[in-house]
Amino acid sequence: MLSAIVGYATHVIAAAILLGVFIFIYTRITPFDEIALIHAGEVSAALSLGGAVVGFSLTLGASIVYNASLFGVIGWAVVAMVAQVVVYAVASRLMHTVKTEIERGNTAMGGFIGALSLSAGVINAACLS
Repeated sequence: MLSAIVGYATHVIAAAILLGVFIFIYTRITPFDEIALIHAGEVSAALSLGGAVVGFSLTLGASIVYNASLFGVIGWAVVAMVAQVVVYAVASRLMHTVKTEIERGNTAMGGFIGALSLSAGVINAACLS
Protein backbone atom coordinates (compact mmCIF):
# COMPACT_ATOMS: atom_id res chain seq x y z
CA MET A 1 0.00 0.00 0.00
CA LEU A 2 2.79 2.41 0.88
CA SER A 3 4.49 1.86 -2.48
CA ALA A 4 1.21 2.69 -4.26
CA ILE A 5 0.91 5.93 -2.29
CA VAL A 6 4.53 6.83 -3.06
CA GLY A 7 3.98 6.06 -6.76
CA TYR A 8 0.82 8.14 -6.81
CA ALA A 9 2.48 11.06 -5.03
CA THR A 10 5.49 10.88 -7.33
CA HIS A 11 3.30 11.05 -10.43
CA VAL A 12 1.09 13.84 -9.07
CA ILE A 13 4.09 15.95 -8.11
CA ALA A 14 5.82 15.27 -11.43
CA ALA A 15 2.63 16.12 -13.35
CA ALA A 16 2.16 19.37 -11.41
CA ILE A 17 5.77 20.37 -12.10
CA LEU A 18 5.47 19.45 -15.79
CA LEU A 19 2.24 21.43 -16.07
CA GLY A 20 3.92 24.44 -14.47
CA VAL A 21 6.90 24.11 -16.82
CA PHE A 22 4.55 23.87 -19.79
CA ILE A 23 2.61 27.00 -18.80
CA PHE A 24 5.86 28.88 -18.19
CA ILE A 25 7.35 27.90 -21.56
CA TYR A 26 4.15 28.31 -23.56
CA THR A 27 3.45 31.79 -22.18
CA ARG A 28 7.01 32.84 -23.01
CA ILE A 29 6.85 31.53 -26.58
CA THR A 30 3.58 33.15 -27.57
CA PRO A 31 3.92 36.82 -28.58
CA PHE A 32 1.46 38.15 -26.00
CA ASP A 33 1.21 37.98 -22.24
CA GLU A 34 -1.67 35.56 -21.60
CA ILE A 35 -1.43 35.92 -17.83
CA ALA A 36 -1.68 39.73 -17.94
CA LEU A 37 -4.54 39.53 -20.45
CA ILE A 38 -6.38 37.00 -18.27
CA HIS A 39 -5.91 39.27 -15.24
CA ALA A 40 -7.39 42.08 -17.35
CA GLY A 41 -10.45 39.92 -18.04
CA GLU A 42 -9.67 39.02 -21.64
CA VAL A 43 -11.63 35.81 -22.23
CA SER A 44 -9.88 35.22 -25.56
CA ALA A 45 -6.52 34.73 -23.84
CA ALA A 46 -8.11 32.41 -21.27
CA LEU A 47 -9.67 30.29 -24.02
CA SER A 48 -6.43 30.09 -25.97
CA LEU A 49 -4.21 29.25 -22.99
CA GLY A 50 -6.88 27.05 -21.42
CA GLY A 51 -7.11 24.92 -24.57
CA ALA A 52 -3.35 24.51 -24.64
CA VAL A 53 -3.26 23.55 -20.94
CA VAL A 54 -6.05 20.99 -21.31
CA GLY A 55 -4.52 19.64 -24.54
CA PHE A 56 -1.17 19.24 -22.83
CA SER A 57 -2.82 17.64 -19.79
CA LEU A 58 -4.61 15.06 -21.93
CA THR A 59 -1.31 13.81 -23.31
CA LEU A 60 0.31 14.02 -19.89
CA GLY A 61 -2.52 11.96 -18.38
CA ALA A 62 -2.31 9.36 -21.13
CA SER A 63 1.44 9.11 -20.68
CA ILE A 64 0.93 8.40 -16.98
CA VAL A 65 -1.57 5.65 -17.83
CA TYR A 66 0.55 4.01 -20.52
CA ASN A 67 4.09 4.37 -19.13
CA ALA A 68 5.47 2.39 -16.24
CA SER A 69 8.45 4.69 -15.78
CA LEU A 70 8.50 8.31 -14.72
CA PHE A 71 11.12 8.95 -17.41
CA GLY A 72 8.63 7.78 -20.03
CA VAL A 73 6.07 10.22 -18.66
CA ILE A 74 8.58 13.06 -18.81
CA GLY A 75 9.58 12.15 -22.36
CA TRP A 76 5.99 12.19 -23.58
CA ALA A 77 5.38 15.44 -21.72
CA VAL A 78 8.19 17.01 -23.73
CA VAL A 79 6.60 15.69 -26.93
CA ALA A 80 3.26 17.17 -25.83
CA MET A 81 4.89 20.53 -25.11
CA VAL A 82 6.47 20.60 -28.55
CA ALA A 83 3.18 19.62 -30.18
CA GLN A 84 1.31 22.44 -28.46
CA VAL A 85 3.93 25.00 -29.48
CA VAL A 86 3.88 23.73 -33.07
CA VAL A 87 0.08 23.94 -33.20
CA TYR A 88 0.20 27.56 -32.04
CA ALA A 89 3.04 28.41 -34.43
CA VAL A 90 1.29 26.89 -37.46
CA ALA A 91 -2.07 28.45 -36.60
CA SER A 92 -0.57 31.89 -36.06
CA ARG A 93 1.42 31.58 -39.28
CA LEU A 94 -1.64 30.63 -41.31
CA MET A 95 -3.88 33.17 -39.59
CA HIS A 96 -1.71 36.27 -39.44
CA THR A 97 -3.90 38.15 -36.98
CA VAL A 98 -3.91 35.72 -34.03
CA LYS A 99 -1.77 37.93 -31.78
CA THR A 100 -3.74 41.08 -32.55
CA GLU A 101 -7.13 39.40 -32.27
CA ILE A 102 -6.40 37.77 -28.92
CA GLU A 103 -4.99 41.00 -27.53
CA ARG A 104 -8.15 42.80 -28.72
CA GLY A 105 -10.30 40.26 -26.91
CA ASN A 106 -11.69 38.40 -29.91
CA THR A 107 -13.22 35.39 -28.15
CA ALA A 108 -13.84 33.61 -31.43
CA MET A 109 -10.11 33.62 -32.17
CA GLY A 110 -9.21 32.58 -28.62
CA GLY A 111 -11.76 29.78 -28.75
CA PHE A 112 -10.52 28.59 -32.12
CA ILE A 113 -6.87 28.52 -31.01
CA GLY A 114 -7.91 26.78 -27.80
CA ALA A 115 -9.91 24.20 -29.77
CA LEU A 116 -6.92 23.52 -32.04
CA SER A 117 -4.72 23.00 -28.99
CA LEU A 118 -7.29 20.74 -27.39
CA SER A 119 -7.59 18.72 -30.61
CA ALA A 120 -3.83 18.27 -30.75
CA GLY A 121 -3.88 17.01 -27.17
CA VAL A 122 -6.66 14.50 -27.89
CA ILE A 123 -4.78 13.17 -30.92
CA ASN A 124 -1.49 13.01 -29.00
CA ALA A 125 -3.16 11.17 -26.12
CA ALA A 126 -4.80 8.70 -28.47
CA CYS A 127 -1.50 8.01 -30.21
CA LEU A 128 -0.04 6.81 -26.89
CA SER A 129 -2.51 3.95 -26.57
